[in-house]
Amino acid sequence: MPEFRYNSAIDDWIIIATERAKRPEDFSTNKSYAASGDSSANCPFCGGREAKTPAETFAIRGPGTAPNTAGWQVRVIPNAFPALKADDEPKKSNDPAGFMKMGGFGIHEVIIESPAHDKIIANMDLSHVEKIFAAYRQRYISLSEDPRVKSIILFKNHGHNAGTSLSHPHSQIIALPVVPSIIKSRMGTAKDYFDEHKSCVYCDMIRMEKTEKQRIISETDNFIAFVPYAARFPFETWVLPKDHASNFKTITEKQCTELAGISKTALEKLFRGVNNPDFNFAIYSAPCQETKTDPFHWNLKIFPRITTAAGFELGSGIIINTMVPETAAKHLQEV
Repeated sequence: MPEFRYNSAIDDWIIIATERAKRPEDFSTNKSYAASGDSSANCPFCGGREAKTPAETFAIRGPGTAPNTAGWQVRVIPNAFPALKADDEPKKSNDPAGFMKMGGFGIHEVIIESPAHDKIIANMDLSHVEKIFAAYRQRYISLSEDPRVKSIILFKNHGHNAGTSLSHPHSQIIALPVVPSIIKSRMGTAKDYFDEHKSCVYCDMIRMEKTEKQRIISETDNFIAFVPYAARFPFETWVLPKDHASNFKTITEKQCTELAGISKTALEKLFRGVNNPDFNFAIYSAPCQETKTDPFHWNLKIFPRITTAAGFELGSGIIINTMVPETAAKHLQEV
């Protein structure tokens, strides 16, 4: 069974998840998105193989199709190799030496993005990408209603270097009984900035990017995608809502549709302009119970896995980015 262990030196929880070692790594691949449309004979996520996965928790389906059968467009299932267990409890205790631990409660789901094995967001029809993001929104809101859940991490791994173990396009969502230190740190930084400047750091960043106009990749009525001024990685891209909002679960259906479009644009530019790089993206949001408008601002970040952090980065926490952000942005703008 998984468990949380608390590291008091860094004020963060670590998940010990031995079950994850049993993932089907033989499926691991780097770029196996075949243009032919042929599905892997062993892939459990392909349409028509619903019996090979856990029963779905949510799906967007064609009319008249039954749960756990073919006919779906987007399908959400419990992860068969979860990092955490929904039937555990987030009960804290101490081991004999005094170290703190907690039961490995959490909800770990997979969002299968399409029945087709070779379709990725960059080359899908926009109408289908909108269904994927509708599933993100539905599951995020639903999981946040569990009182044991304090925060939710919604993310996607694309490619072997980004941690993908099954090449069939999918995203994941994990509901946690704790608030990760990265969220606490970002919220603390936003509060410090607000205390000093009396304004939101993210809203100010949007204003400054719109003033300079050098690093903006795409823009809609409600969202903006850009390579940040101090990007940590080549082609790192942020997507921010223009209206201040601290929690992703407050996003409306209309806004979610718009988010799908601008996110697809950013990912398609990476696909075409940077030769389909491995990448991760994640949605950063305030804790589930915090829905008021505070100094923090929810956001989606895309991290191409083009470079690898080395000793200096790990030792100092300071990232060396070998590409000027304006150069990266200009390249994506021209795609």
